[in-house]
Amino acid sequence: MAFESLTQKLGNIFKKLRGKGKLSEADVKQAMREVRIALLEADVNFKVVKELISKITERAIGHEVMESLTPAQQVIKIVNEELTLLMGSKQSRIDFSKDITTIMLVGLQGSGKTTTAGKLGKLLSKDGKKPILVAADIYRPAAIKQLQVVGEKLDLPVFTMGQKDPVDISKASLEYARRHNYNTVIIDTAGRLHIDDELMSELSNISKTINPNEILLVVDSMTGQDAVNVAEEFNKRLKLTGLILTKLDGDSRGGAALSVKAVTGCPIKFVGMGEKLDDLEIFHPERMASRILGMGDVLTLIEKATQDFDLKKAKELEQKLKTQSFDLNDFMEQLSQVKKMGSFDQILNMIPGLSPQKLKGVQFDDNELDRVEAIINSMTMEERSNPAIINGSRRKRIAAGSGTAIQDVNRLLKQYDQTRKMIKQFTGIDKSRKKGRQKLPFFGF
Repeated sequence: MAFESLTQKLGNIFKKLRGKGKLSEADVKQAMREVRIALLEADVNFKVVKELISKITERAIGHEVMESLTPAQQVIKIVNEELTLLMGSKQSRIDFSKDITTIMLVGLQGSGKTTTAGKLGKLLSKDGKKPILVAADIYRPAAIKQLQVVGEKLDLPVFTMGQKDPVDISKASLEYARRHNYNTVIIDTAGRLHIDDELMSELSNISKTINPNEILLVVDSMTGQDAVNVAEEFNKRLKLTGLILTKLDGDSRGGAALSVKAVTGCPIKFVGMGEKLDDLEIFHPERMASRILGMGDVLTLIEKATQDFDLKKAKELEQKLKTQSFDLNDFMEQLSQVKKMGSFDQILNMIPGLSPQKLKGVQFDDNELDRVEAIINSMTMEERSNPAIINGSRRKRIAAGSGTAIQDVNRLLKQYDQTRKMIKQFTGIDKSRKKGRQKLPFFGF
């Protein structure tokens, strides 16, 4: 995640504070100096850092902290609140129209506009909207084709008029949407390698013609303060209604997410957290602040689980767990359900107290799930249903068929056996207590 380094540094700073029974004014100021350095190294705008540290320090040396029985926790609470305010205080929602909601996506080339158009359409369709994507980038080679491919993968319609004027394309797309009962129009506009008058003039003409509900700037968070500068310039010319930060799961320092709202006044509405076409999240400032401070994000984790886990299959699995009749087919099914939620690192960042940096030395290889699937797929139906029959010759055949080593097959069967024993133990506890069903963690996770 973009904030991994910052999270680790802030964690070390607050760990030192927690080691002290009471905090003096000098302790607080020293800690704030270290926080200031950590934020600057994360590429947060220096003016934003100066104002933020001033606010935190003023509150932290007050009566609320100095007289508290848990002063370090009070400081962390203040930092959490101020970071939340810095990023917008609360979720900024799309301004949906009663008729047709029009969303213009703008930005420079390479920011991920076209892919983000598809991701946004997918996200809104889950919310009951009927979106259509509009190909208004007539300059970049294969831009129209790229949007069509994205639309096809996501089962979203794409409106195109070839190389005609983008203003005419945008206007015609609204008429098309109205005739075919689409209630959300997402326009993928042209970008440039840098901001120029020609680009801004075209975007301004589109905006004046269709009067969109939203003008969202798509910016690459990995460009740091450049992203903030781009946002500032676009906002001056177009009056943006919000931003979408892409590649926030990358190894960027994350300064753009912490700076852009304070510098431009434009709220962050969505963030891209991966390369998959469903890796777009609604931006919640309070949840992001919690992640940055290593406090997890349980609400987003619950939402992901609710969206990605099949409730019918979960109930079937529950019954199998109770009767201890689950097999390797169920094992693989649960692993694939977990895969839908994202990488292990993303999931761990949402669990309070269980981030990757706190599990140093433990490797989280997402490709391991692919190997497990390959091994199970190389088994016969009889072997999946009754793994006890898998002898030495069968293990050799399975390893060859899955392109893995016999040791990999042995490891999987051992993990499966350990899981069976664990579940037997849980169900045994449940029966002995006779207090209803024992809730189990995600099977295989």
